Amino acid sequence: MTLNEAIASIKPLDEGIKSKVWERWDSLTKPPRSLGRLEEIVVQLAGIMRTDKPEIDDRYIVVMAGDHGIARSGVSAYPQEVTVQMVYNFLSGGAGINAIASTARAKVMVVDVGVAKRIDISHPYFRDYNILRGTEDFSKGPAMSRESAVKSIEVGIRVIEELNEIGFDIVGTGEMGIGNTTPSSAILKVFSPDTSLELLVGPGTGLDEDRIRRKADIIAKAIELNKPDPSDPVDVLSKVGGLEIGAIAGLVIGCASLGKPVIIDGFISTVGALLAYKISPDVLPYIIPSHLSREPGHRIALELMGLKPLLTLDMRLGEGTGSAIGMLIIDCALSAYYNMKTFEEAGVSRNV
Repeated sequence: MTLNEAIASIKPLDEGIKSKVWERWDSLTKPPRSLGRLEEIVVQLAGIMRTDKPEIDDRYIVVMAGDHGIARSGVSAYPQEVTVQMVYNFLSGGAGINAIASTARAKVMVVDVGVAKRIDISHPYFRDYNILRGTEDFSKGPAMSRESAVKSIEVGIRVIEELNEIGFDIVGTGEMGIGNTTPSSAILKVFSPDTSLELLVGPGTGLDEDRIRRKADIIAKAIELNKPDPSDPVDVLSKVGGLEIGAIAGLVIGCASLGKPVIIDGFISTVGALLAYKISPDVLPYIIPSHLSREPGHRIALELMGLKPLLTLDMRLGEGTGSAIGMLIIDCALSAYYNMKTFEEAGVSRNV
């Protein structure tokens, strides 16, 4: 599907099914709504999947990988070659996301959408959909062309279509790209112009205070130079964004177009979801935010969509780790929904 075709395919959630699931929750042996977000998650899944018996048996974490020209400006504590090194680490099973996804019973797929060096590997869960060998340095001009920005979004849609052919119930977003908190903060600043950059820019992989201030200054000057149009999300992506961020937006749009839930990870993934939301607000009911990270801009990105994270764990790793943990929370929610007894089954009196 093209981007426009995917947007046109998005449907509202099934409100009748959601009401039916609320009725079951209210019949179980507990005070009404006392399981809080766990109840809401199951209702949301049911509305997305259009069934009062939702399941998430087939799970994927999709790690979008891309490099950034802005990384050459000293906005990261790590060198750019770490991106490709970590891609190999993901594919060999040695990263944090591999360990946590294994516990969550999720497969990890890695997609090269913009890594600077060619990844020479044959692996069943690797896709080489490279558009560019990294973006341009957006402190000197646009990060990419508008055409490349659209292509990055359509990579995400393509991956969801491929997974749909295999069969999946839920996708979690992940990313890898040295320097990618910088374009994420830049995108967020464009969509939240009245918010001080000091509230949007954080340490990323571990910058000290001086380098955080330099990072904020680079972003401010880049926005002034490139003048991204906040009413045109694709323009924002092309001017100050990243290829993997666009691809995450595509994952969100792709899931919504096919009636599938998408659980999003931390700051970068949430900015990707925000881009998707700005392109088509209809994606919003399909998004499950897994956690609130330590990056200061993450809370603001969630608030711009009215989303409440499931967890606060002070994480800032990325890779999709929060998405995988969120799947375990969904497991708990579904277990309660299916395994608790009703008041009648348990012989327990209802509230009066």
